[in-house]
Amino acid sequence: MEIEKLLTERKTAISRKWFEQVTDTYPSDTSKFLKQQKDPFANPVGSTTMNSLQGVLDELLKKEPDKEKLVFLLDPVIRIRTVQAVFTPSQAVGFVFFLKQIVRENLKNECRDLQTLTALSAFEGKVDELALIAFNIYMECTKTILELKANHEKGKVYRAFSRAGLVEEIPDDGPELIR
Repeated sequence: MEIEKLLTERKTAISRKWFEQVTDTYPSDTSKFLKQQKDPFANPVGSTTMNSLQGVLDELLKKEPDKEKLVFLLDPVIRIRTVQAVFTPSQAVGFVFFLKQIVRENLKNECRDLQTLTALSAFEGKVDELALIAFNIYMECTKTILELKANHEKGKVYRAFSRAGLVEEIPDDGPELIR
């Protein structure tokens, strides 16, 4: 039996286990809340994470996953994990690799022949590519955060200089030339 077919049959259990392991990366109180609160309005982080992980798994189970769709699906989770001060960069994106172990555990009885092991290796290659996508998203988010912080600081300096009378606005029609 093809590995994609086996994983498709077990994808609900796999995505639940993946979600559980991802939420376990949070502090215990937060993890408990993310797992127990099912209302998406009361628990947007948990809901977003679960939906994203399920979508990512669905896409990875295709013969040729669409990288742009993977970016779209993974982006919300990475954005959340980037802005939270709880995670180091490796922890923010490292959850992607949890999927490898979950799949291995799920297929331990089927991985006895070379064909299945080769297919498993190919799937794990997709997970590795997903990790690189996650890293790129993380870096873009970090860049945006740093730009926002820099612009905020520039604004504070400008306002302080303006209050001190050290800044003068240039008229819309430009400065006058002295002849």
